[in-house]
Order: sequence, then structure tokens, then C-alpha cells
Amino acid sequence: MNLRHALLALPMLLPAPLCAAVRLPALISDHMVLQRDAAAPVWGWADPGEKVTVSIAGQTQSATAGPDGKWSVKLGKITATGPQVMTVKGTNEITIRDVLVGEVWLASGQSNMQMQVNGVNNAKAEIASAKHPEIRMFSVVRKTAETPQVECAGKWEVCSPETVARFSATAYFFGRDLHQTLKVPVGLINSSWGGTPIQSWTSLPAQESLPELSPLLDSWKKRVAEPFDDAQAKARHAKQVEAWKKQAAAAKAAGKRPPPQPQPVVAPRLHQGRPANLFNGMIAPLAPYAIRGAIWYQGEGNAGLPGASLYTAQLPLMIRDWRKLWGQGDFPFASVQLPGFKKPVDDPGAPSGWALIREAMLKSRSLPNTGMAIVIDAGDANNIHPKDKQTVGKRLALWARAEVYGEKIPSSGPLPAGHEIKDGSVVIRFTHADGGLKSKEGELKGFAIAGQDRKWVWATARIDGDRVIVSSPQVKSPVAVRYAWADNPAAPLVNGAGLPASPFRTDDW
Repeated sequence: MNLRHALLALPMLLPAPLCAAVRLPALISDHMVLQRDAAAPVWGWADPGEKVTVSIAGQTQSATAGPDGKWSVKLGKITATGPQVMTVKGTNEITIRDVLVGEVWLASGQSNMQMQVNGVNNAKAEIASAKHPEIRMFSVVRKTAETPQVECAGKWEVCSPETVARFSATAYFFGRDLHQTLKVPVGLINSSWGGTPIQSWTSLPAQESLPELSPLLDSWKKRVAEPFDDAQAKARHAKQVEAWKKQAAAAKAAGKRPPPQPQPVVAPRLHQGRPANLFNGMIAPLAPYAIRGAIWYQGEGNAGLPGASLYTAQLPLMIRDWRKLWGQGDFPFASVQLPGFKKPVDDPGAPSGWALIREAMLKSRSLPNTGMAIVIDAGDANNIHPKDKQTVGKRLALWARAEVYGEKIPSSGPLPAGHEIKDGSVVIRFTHADGGLKSKEGELKGFAIAGQDRKWVWATARIDGDRVIVSSPQVKSPVAVRYAWADNPAAPLVNGAGLPASPFRTDDW
């Protein structure tokens, strides 16, 4: 081969330029729901400097991938509409089919948010009737991470009797109510993990800004620093599983319930309870996908004493943290106040971590654009996972319909709005009376009263319009009142719409 031929052949011998196909996050995929009337972001990755165009509903937006390959466009506002096709073009072309435009909500928390439709009351009938093709759910695959991730796994599923059994029940019943009322498509992003505490769902920088969380963060730093032998942990778990199989078989033969299956032990640095690990792996990758707001069902994992008292700081911290991440301003956020659980206790002064969590949720309403579904009456004394998720979803939807979408309906049960001490009684005013306060059980139980000695006794309570007057002959000079202050309290106070009052206290003892 002469020199000329060698030079002509040289390009064939050199490696071809690296050409990365345009790629999208899992959220931007078939059956997705875009937030209506919003400048919805669409983003992904391509070669640095590559031009990418996004087209949908008669509009086209373009962007150029940055040095890191990331690109992003914002769509012009689109009103609620039927199925659309989105195309994303770079060196390659991606077609995303069956795209709806409507209302999008993030649903997060622990096991009661994770609990699926197949585990609720009347599950068979609920599944059979779930013919709502304009409701879609994206379930985030559970993942922990030590640093904020840009991608997560999951897919959009169209609601049908074949798919709904796997949907988050609380999110589904919430979304179904909105869909039937608003007459628009609804997209639900389910990012939940059973048994996890709120500190897992909040970024580390946010938590480091609160001095009262330092002991919690320091304890995890020590756990992570301790040696962990992954091989030994796996071998130990394998032995536990083998022993469990024998126990389960014996239990089945005896007609008894088998013991719970042993769960693998993971390194502390990757544990789902470690602060920020779920924020990093399951919340950070969702932004900046446009959402209307978020619903939150969690608190059981933080209800142990004395740590439950931290929740008053932790919940508003997380709300602000998520709002900062999305950059959508103060988007609507509603908590599910924990329902009644455990055996009722006839001691008005008994400590209650569950009551502290409920109080923290009540106090979080001081943040703008926040709400709360009061479900104290929808619990199960013997089951931390009550099956009545229909009531939970319905009350979340009442709040959203009234406070987010402007429908003129009751949005909440009665909430305390101040008190005064008068003639040996404590007079408590309420908002959200909506037709007048009532007791759904005749006698108005659940109120306790105390004097300066801080000794609580059960009180007599009577309704006077939007006020409740509380007293006891045992407490001549009262200074404080509590209502439904227990893990599983008597809570008969409701408003004219039948919605229950929030548990509360007037003291800070």
C-alpha cells in the first residue's frame, strides 16, 4: 500500500466519534400525565452541544445540551386534554405516546402510603370498578443513595382492574375523587417505603441546619463509621431464611400463621432509615417534574418517645426542603394526621408519641398552602395499617378541592382557634365548625383538664355554637385542656359535615 492509499484508509482505522443518543428520565415516558396550565419542564441527556427539540400539542421547544450532557426545556402552558404524542429529537428520535394533561400529585410516606388497593376494605369490588383510564400512577422503585440522584426507576401505569391492585390505595382514592370531581386526567407519583422515618426523606443540608437534629445525625455518622462485613451479613441472613422456611412449614402444617420472614441486613450507609437516603434516591430524581402538590402519610416511624417531639421541627423542615427542590414556590402540601391505634388507655395524663405527631401536623398548617386530613376515626386498634383508605383519600381530596381548586365545600374537621379561662372553665373556640359543632356519640368525651399542679382529670364538656366549654369539679382553677390526647383516644367531636375535630392541647408540658 502506497502512502496515498494509507492516508485514505486512516479514517477507517480510527475509532468513530462517541455519539450518545438522546435519553429521557423514566418519568417522561408513555402514559405520563403533564401538569395542566404549567410551564412543565422536559429534560434529559445527550451529547454536549447537541440540539434537542421537544414537540407536543402544536408547540416545539428547543435546547442545547450543556457540557455535562444535560438539557432541559419548558413547555408552554397546556390545558387539560386527551391523549397526545410527544416527540424528542436529537441525533435520534424518541416518541412518547398516550400523554395526558391534567393534575399531577406526588404521594409519599411510609407503609400506609405504600399500602396497595388489594389490601383495603372491599378490595375486590374496588378493583373490579377501577375503570379509569385517565388516572395514571408512576410508582418509584425503592432505592437508597448517599448523594442526590438524577434518575430513578419506575413506569406509568394506566388505571384499570388489571393494574389498580398495585396502586397506592391512599393516592388512588385521593386521585379518583379529584378525577371524578374536576373531570380532568390525574397523574399520581407514588414514592413511599414502609417503616421509614421522616429524616430519610429530607435532604442532609436541610437537616444540618437544625441544631436540635444534631444528636440524630451524629448517631448515624457513628453507625456508618463502624465496620460492616457484607459477606457475613449475607451468610447470616441465608441461615435465618433456611430456619424460617422450616418454621413456616411447621406453622402451615399446624394451621397457624407463619412467622415473618427475616429481612436482609444492609450496610448502615445504605439503610433506608439513614437521614437523607430516600430523599437522595427517591425524591431528588423527581424534580423538576411539574406537580400541583404533595400528599404525605407518615409519622408512625417517628412516634416513639422521646423522639416524637422532634417531628414539630422535622415536618415543616421537609416541606420547605421539597419546595426549594422543585422551585415551584409554596406548592400545596397536605399531611394525613395519624389515626387511632393501640388499646385505648383510661389515663388522661398518659404520654403519647402518636399525639405528638398529630400535634406536629396540626402546627405545620402555619406554613402557607398546607393542609391536613384528620382521620382519627379511621384507625384500627389492632392494626397499624388500617384498611379504610377510602376515608383517608376522600378527606385529602376534600381539602384539595376546597383549598387548592376553590370548591365551596367543608375542607376540614374543627380546628382549635384559641381559648380563654372563665369562671372555672376553659372556653375553646373552633374554626371549620361548618354548620355547628356536634358529638357523634351523645356525651362529649375525650376532654381532659388540669390546674397548676399539672394533674390531668377527665372533664365535662358541652358545646356552645362554635365553642366547647370544659370544666371539672376536681379542678377549681384550670390552666390547660387536652382533647383526644392519646394513641387511640375517644374523639366524638365533629362539625356539621360530620368531619372529626383534630386532637390538640393548650399546654406545652
